[in-house]
Amino acid sequence: MHILRKRAFARAGFMGNPSDGYNGKTIAFVIRNFFAEVTLYDWPKVEIVLAKDDQTSFRSISELAEDVQLHGYYGGMRLIKATIKRFHDYCLETGRPLHEGTFSIRYSTNIPRAVGMAGSSAIIVATLRALMEFYDVEIPIRVQPSLALSVEMGELGIAAGLQDRVIQVYEGLIYMDFAKDRMESIDGMDCGHYEPLELAKLPNVYVAYSTDVGEPTYVVHNPLRARYLAGDPDVHQAMETFATLTEQAREALENGDEQELHRLIDLNFDTRASICAISDRHRAMIDGARSVGASAKFAGSGGAIVGTFTDDAMFDKLKTCLTSLRCEVMRPTIVDSV
Repeated sequence: MHILRKRAFARAGFMGNPSDGYNGKTIAFVIRNFFAEVTLYDWPKVEIVLAKDDQTSFRSISELAEDVQLHGYYGGMRLIKATIKRFHDYCLETGRPLHEGTFSIRYSTNIPRAVGMAGSSAIIVATLRALMEFYDVEIPIRVQPSLALSVEMGELGIAAGLQDRVIQVYEGLIYMDFAKDRMESIDGMDCGHYEPLELAKLPNVYVAYSTDVGEPTYVVHNPLRARYLAGDPDVHQAMETFATLTEQAREALENGDEQELHRLIDLNFDTRASICAISDRHRAMIDGARSVGASAKFAGSGGAIVGTFTDDAMFDKLKTCLTSLRCEVMRPTIVDSV
């Protein structure tokens, strides 16, 4: 039996998010502490196996309601089914023949749910990797993030941007430029400009999260996109600011200017707060990190934050402060890009 196991890792948006869906610029890194894993093997028919996270049984109607409020409706089964369908269509559209083999596929994930670490896109990217190997199909690396995005936006109607898929495909620490003049159509997919950055120049970084204050990504992105498409000047100006901050952060990284990077990270969050409602508990996480001298911004769209700190003493203070808010605090494991 031919058994494939493919992983895609959680990520933290380090700078510029959420401008990736609005022709902006971002920097992100993978968090190898957490991953989604897809297992695919030969089977007499195509079969998607339920995972433990695809909860369909509840002790009460209140438990069901609480689960939906925290995690949303978008389980892994739906993501995998949509990925298989989109992969099939893409191969037909681009003249990539598929053999007649069939398979069983299942997934598992330890990425904290609904905290903005890109758990959904990790399942999609891991699934695409397994399908590419099973069918012996080569897809250009610049196209893979765009194909993954088309699963959520095209198949499922979920508002999202390219950043998460880019960093999960490339891994490491990546600078991304989605400006209109940097986008290129490959295989009918809009692809940006992606550039690995030197991990050695990344200062001390932390990631903290709380599943108690998580929320599905669409809660943030759907109304934000609606405002952008309606021409909201505040949203348009914020997206330009995010792109500028990303350019400045890239320069600060190259120059080893940790103080400037600290300022830019804080400004990224402040800009986001000017256009998005921030819950009191999310604000408490940011304020708590800043109170001990660390920088802080959202790592994504949910209950996770990311920032920089100076030394072990500050990290200990950071951990003590955020643990009191029921947060998990870590120094993420990051390795170079693929």
